[in-house]
Amino acid sequence: MYTIRFARFTAGALLSLLVACGGEKAGTTADSTGVKKMRVALLTPGPISDKSWNGIAHEGLLAIRDSLGAETSHIQTRTPAEFDENFRQYGAQGYDLVIGNGFEYQEAATRVAPSYPKTNYAITSGRVTAPNVAGIAFAFEEASYQAGMIAGTMTKTNKIGLIAGTELPPVKTSFLAFERGAKSVNAKVSVITSYIGNWEDVSAGKEQALAQIAQGADIIFQNADAAGLGVFQAAREKKILAFGTNADQNSVAPDVIIASVVIDLPKAFLMLAREVQAGTFKGRVINLGVKDDVVRLVVNPTLRDRVPAAAIAASDSVGVLLKAGTFTGLADLLHGTDSAKPLPPAK
Repeated sequence: MYTIRFARFTAGALLSLLVACGGEKAGTTADSTGVKKMRVALLTPGPISDKSWNGIAHEGLLAIRDSLGAETSHIQTRTPAEFDENFRQYGAQGYDLVIGNGFEYQEAATRVAPSYPKTNYAITSGRVTAPNVAGIAFAFEEASYQAGMIAGTMTKTNKIGLIAGTELPPVKTSFLAFERGAKSVNAKVSVITSYIGNWEDVSAGKEQALAQIAQGADIIFQNADAAGLGVFQAAREKKILAFGTNADQNSVAPDVIIASVVIDLPKAFLMLAREVQAGTFKGRVINLGVKDDVVRLVVNPTLRDRVPAAAIAASDSVGVLLKAGTFTGLADLLHGTDSAKPLPPAK
């Protein structure tokens, strides 16, 4: 981690700073044949050590480097002011693609992108667009619904906890989808929802989980990045169950995680980077979900025997419909990041 506010730097000094913060060597801008390398940067709102949202995004950046031979850079931002500043600095340095990993980067991309038309910007969990800006909207709700079905079947107290870092629209819709999935198989389910206030405080994540467990929750669905590691600690101590999110977290706490709702950011990032490399990138909203094999539910093999076969079968049957694009139970929630214009309820 680091704490810094950008002032006035020369291009060379700033590049050195970015390398130091991101832990990746920028290297040359051309390969051995003299062909210019694609340059790709990633901004994350939290540490890449979170084994979740930011860690899997960094894996995506490394996949671009290794698969496409790109020059890459990463920096963790601390404040909204740094969103704009880093977008501008990467644009001024001529980067081909800059990815802001999270809904919160949308406004900064909209402000900065027009000044750097040769740099393409992409925002995960976003829906803003411009000629050189793409939003990547993940249908996280789809696999969250499937996870909810399993939770609704397995809960013994009929109380399920939901814990997130902050109250972002895509998080709220995934929670609604999870609750809906749980109640589709168990009408007695009630949920307890808590927001930690940040995505990094492991101790606060544990405290929130312990509070929910004290209220009777015996399964917790968390979407809290690094703070989610504290949820797993509490689950282990109190012998309850939990779900992983974003990355496949099954191996992080294999004794308590039933399954993980996974977003394959490396696959999504490579799809995007290949467009940039080929010169075919167009600003638009890119919707990716179960049918694209970018969002998926991964059951933890260590605990699979504890999950009722009927629960897995029911979840899988919904997965088949999602892949076919014929499941209508989430029509009012999908792509819910555009909270200003919600879709009408499904009939």
